[in-house]
Amino acid sequence: MKRELVLVIDFGGQYNQLVARRVRECQVYCEIYSYKVALEKIKELQPKGIILTGGPNSCYEEGAPTCSRELFEQGIPVLGLCYGAQLMQHVLGGKVERADVREYGKSHLTVDQSSVLFSNVEKESTCWMSHFDYISQVAPGFRVTATTDDCPTAACEKVDQNLYAIQFHPEVLHTQEGRKMLSNFVLNVCGCKGDWKMDSFVEESIKEIRAKVGKGKVLCALSGGVDSSVAAVLLSKAIGNQLTCVFVDHGLMRKNEGDEVEAVFGPEGPYELNFIRINAAQRYYDKLKGVTEPEQKRKIIGEEFIRIFEEEAKKIGKVEFLVQGTIYPDVVESGLGGESAVIKSHHNVGGLPDHVDFEEIIEPLRDLFKDEVRKVGLELGIPDYLVYRQPFPGPGLGIRIIGEVTAEKVRIVQDADAIYREEIANAGLDRSIGQYFAALTNMRSVGVMGDERTYDYAIALRAVNTIDFMTAEAAEIPYEVLNKVMSRIINEVRGVNRVMYDITSKPPGTIEFE
Repeated sequence: MKRELVLVIDFGGQYNQLVARRVRECQVYCEIYSYKVALEKIKELQPKGIILTGGPNSCYEEGAPTCSRELFEQGIPVLGLCYGAQLMQHVLGGKVERADVREYGKSHLTVDQSSVLFSNVEKESTCWMSHFDYISQVAPGFRVTATTDDCPTAACEKVDQNLYAIQFHPEVLHTQEGRKMLSNFVLNVCGCKGDWKMDSFVEESIKEIRAKVGKGKVLCALSGGVDSSVAAVLLSKAIGNQLTCVFVDHGLMRKNEGDEVEAVFGPEGPYELNFIRINAAQRYYDKLKGVTEPEQKRKIIGEEFIRIFEEEAKKIGKVEFLVQGTIYPDVVESGLGGESAVIKSHHNVGGLPDHVDFEEIIEPLRDLFKDEVRKVGLELGIPDYLVYRQPFPGPGLGIRIIGEVTAEKVRIVQDADAIYREEIANAGLDRSIGQYFAALTNMRSVGVMGDERTYDYAIALRAVNTIDFMTAEAAEIPYEVLNKVMSRIINEVRGVNRVMYDITSKPPGTIEFE
C-alpha cells in the first residue's frame, strides 16, 4: 500500500506509541523503529519525516543510545523530543548538561510564534516536562524558539536543514498545544498531505487480501473481540466463503459470550463465511492446571490456540493462510516494534510456532491502533454494539484470574464481571469509560455473612479512561455505583466476600492484571 510515512525512532521512552498515535491523528501513517535501525534501512523506507523520542539515559554518557550525524544530513525533516532533542544537539555540536534541579510536571511555556512549529500556537501555555539534563548551548546554526521558567532551551530549530528540537513532551495531553505542534511538523514541515484514512485503508486492504489469497483457503482465528471480529469481516468482504472462521471457546470467555459470538458469525448471522465452534474448555483447564506464572499462562493459551487451528485445518483440507487480529500495540509491547522492553507477550504476535501446518499468517490490522480498528469496523458496516464492545484479551479470563485457573474460579469471575458490566450500563457509564471489568485476585480473606465466618475470594474491579490504551487513568466511578456493584457481587456470587476498586494508572500498571 503506497502511503506517506513518518518514522518514530525509539530511544526507550515510555511514550513512543503515543508519539506514533499523535502522528496518525494527522492522518499520516507512522511506524516505530529502534534507534539501532540502520541508516540504509531508513533511506530505503523513504520517510517524509523522522521523530526521535524521549528516553531514560543521558546522551553524553558512554554507551547511551545514539544516532549518527548522517541521520541529520539526509534532507529529511527531523524532530527531536526530550532525549531526542538533547541527542540532536549533542551530536551536532551543542552542549547538554545535568540540571541543578530535575524539571518534572507542568511548566509554563513561552514560544516564538514565528517558528513554523509554533504557527497558530498560543504564545503562552502549559507543557509537560520530564528531564534531568538540559540543553545549555544549542548546536551551531540553531536558534532558541521556546523557553520555560527553568529551561532556557525548551525548543530550538535550524530551519535551513529542517531540524527541530523540543525539550518537553508535545505528545501527552498535559501539553495544551502539543497536538498543534506535532501537526505543524508533520503537515507543514514534512509536507505530508494527511490522506491516510480508514475508507482508503479498507479499500486497499481488500484488494491486497484478494491478490495475496487468490483461490486459496483461509482460516481465521475468531475470538469475538473487536479486533478479530473486524479482521473476520474484512476477510469475508474480500474472499467470502473461502474463509473459515474457527471460534475456540476456551472456557475463558465472559458470561454467555460464546453463544453471542455464534449468533453473530454463525449460520444465522449476516456474513458470508464458514463458521466452526470448538468447545475446548476442559482441554484448556487441563493444560493450565497448577500454572500460576502469567507469561506461562499466556504462552500455553496461545500455543493451544494454534494447535486447535492446526487440527481444524487438517479436517477441512489444505489451508494456506491463518488470519489473526493482531494490532499495532500488540506488536510494540511484544518487543517487535521499537526499543521498549517486552511488557507482555501477546498470543497472536511473533509468527507461527514450529511444525505449523499453515504457509503464512495474514494480519490485516497489524498496523492499526485500537481506535483505528473501530473506525475500520464502522467503515465495514459492522453494528455499533459490536464495534464498541468492551476490549477482551486473547487469553481471556486466564489473565483476569490471578494464579491457577480452574472452572470454579472462571464461574466466579464470569458472574462478578456480568454484574459489574450490567450496573455500569444501568448507570449510563458504558460509553464514557474506556474499559472496565472484574478480576479475581488470588487473595482469600475472613468475612462474616449471616452471622457465620467466611473465608472467600476478593474481587478487584478495574475501570480506566484512555484514548489509545497505551496510557490510562482509573475512572472516577460514583461511589453509589461501586457500592451497588459490591453489594450485588457479594450477595449473588458464591465464593466472594470482598470487593476492591483498583485505582492504578498505566503506567506504572497495565490495564489487564497479568
